[in-house]
Amino acid sequence: MEKRELTCIQCPMGCAITVEMDGGEVVNITGYTCNRGKIYAGKEVTNTTRTVTSSVRVTGSAKEDMVSVKTKTDIPKSKVFECAKALKGVTVQAPVHIGDVIVRDVAGTGVDVVATRNA
Repeated sequence: MEKRELTCIQCPMGCAITVEMDGGEVVNITGYTCNRGKIYAGKEVTNTTRTVTSSVRVTGSAKEDMVSVKTKTDIPKSKVFECAKALKGVTVQAPVHIGDVIVRDVAGTGVDVVATRNA
């Protein structure tokens, strides 16, 4: 039986979580204080994912030159750098609204990158 020790990153509490695995399957998770921690720990040891946040340039706006963006959901950790590379050089035309899709299917993940604020 393999044990993996993790620090949860789902909220500021940073719970120390222990995941017990048998042959690549999760058999027990302890140390979490909320369900988000339990879900995070299970995914972290079997299919690591991350949400990517960044910013892109905005043209046609006197107030804003950049707008913050993020992946709509988490993506495989192995695709994070490819996602960041895909966002490099992206420019959008104002106005931009929260939730507007900035890049569709980023890095072939099936996940869109959306604006997180108005510009």
